Amino acid sequence: MSGVAKVLCCEIMRLFALTLLAATATASAQLTADTEAKVAAAAEKVLHDTGVPSASVGIAQNGKVVYARAFGLANVTPPKPATASMAYPIGSISKQFTATAVLLLQQEGKLSLDDKVAKYFPELTRANEVSLRNLMTMTSGYEDDLPQDYIIPALRRPTTPEQVMHEWAEKPLDFDPGAEWQYSNTNYATVALIVQKVAGVPFAQFLRQRVLAPLDLQGVFNTYTQREKLEVTGYVSNAMAAPRVLPLEAPGWYVGDGDLAMPASTLLAWDIGIMHQSLLSPASYKEFETPFVLKSGESSGYGLGVRIRMRNGHRELEHSGEVGGYVAENVVYPEDGVAIVALTNEVASSAAGDIVNAITPLVLPAAVPPAAAPDTFAPQLQAILGGLQKGQIDRGLLTPNCITYFDADTLADFQSTLAPLGTVVSATRTYSAPRGGMTFSGYRVAFSGGSAVRVSVAVKPDGKIEQLLVIGKTGNP
Repeated sequence: MSGVAKVLCCEIMRLFALTLLAATATASAQLTADTEAKVAAAAEKVLHDTGVPSASVGIAQNGKVVYARAFGLANVTPPKPATASMAYPIGSISKQFTATAVLLLQQEGKLSLDDKVAKYFPELTRANEVSLRNLMTMTSGYEDDLPQDYIIPALRRPTTPEQVMHEWAEKPLDFDPGAEWQYSNTNYATVALIVQKVAGVPFAQFLRQRVLAPLDLQGVFNTYTQREKLEVTGYVSNAMAAPRVLPLEAPGWYVGDGDLAMPASTLLAWDIGIMHQSLLSPASYKEFETPFVLKSGESSGYGLGVRIRMRNGHRELEHSGEVGGYVAENVVYPEDGVAIVALTNEVASSAAGDIVNAITPLVLPAAVPPAAAPDTFAPQLQAILGGLQKGQIDRGLLTPNCITYFDADTLADFQSTLAPLGTVVSATRTYSAPRGGMTFSGYRVAFSGGSAVRVSVAVKPDGKIEQLLVIGKTGNP
């Protein structure tokens, strides 16, 4: 068989497979009434338990959108119900789109993932050692410019992607390239600027013309340059107090790393494109979905803007997203033809992840929760929360950013919502990971009154606390 014939044969087989998948999807284009009721009940329970104003939820099965519904209020005062057509910021899920832009350029021979950063920005730290692949897999060693889950004073001042890159990617590396994994928005701000330089057009233009338009993704816009299009208000809740309106960060902080907004159904269309391999070559999608292997030989569990893991025997592509006032969660099971999306409008909340976790057993077998790691910070956290129940905190334990966060209003919110729960009886760490030169950890904190809350903590290497947030109530671990 000639080379041309082989290509035609492969293309015919690929089209046949996609046609078969589409036919299967059409035959099963809706959830059952019972499953729909359970999905709605799960979403409504999470919003009730967390106090988050709204959620837009979507599910795809067999490569087809089978569920899209919104719950709660897009705006609390005056009340405006959320609808499934409304766009929410998706935060760091945007990184998948940026990674796809790079892979397109690689397919065209205009760059390589193994290019060194020095080819584009030689002034950056150890640019002759850091590759595009290191940037995109979070193994560069560049420190995260945006690790906090609350708005620090710097985020109120406009900046540019170039300023962000030069400030954060000219610092000493946190580790040798490829030696460790550490989440960093700095990486993707740099990647977006490389795409812009190679393509010869603004990054947003390249993304719109080469990634969004070919997939016919509807209702996508830039959260920061087109913020007037947002119909959903963003909120913050300090220690489970009533949500307060939270303005977005100033322009320039998010480019390529967290700047997109879209409806849940559009994000599902993106997920279906991944499952169908609609835009990139199979080889590129394989790179997209392959975890980077560290120098130690250990898997990082992270590909190109996406986490890869197994959930009870199912391969899962996952990423969350968070910007000022909003949290999103996106999960894809490529081999199962399933995707689940939850978009919410309260920062530093667990609601989006809670909704996805509650829905997952309805379409896949339930996940097995990971075992908690040993911990020594828990006693200190219990003492701090006990002080906050009295409206007090030892500011000597905090960084300047965290001192700013704990102003009079925040202390009052912590006291009014935590004091009625009773004495702190336990603090159990549920996860821990490096980010931004700090250790981020999550805790389940139980009180004598029977309630339990989730707490997010970030600690600097010197032991100072950069972040301490109560992000909602929780049931049993």
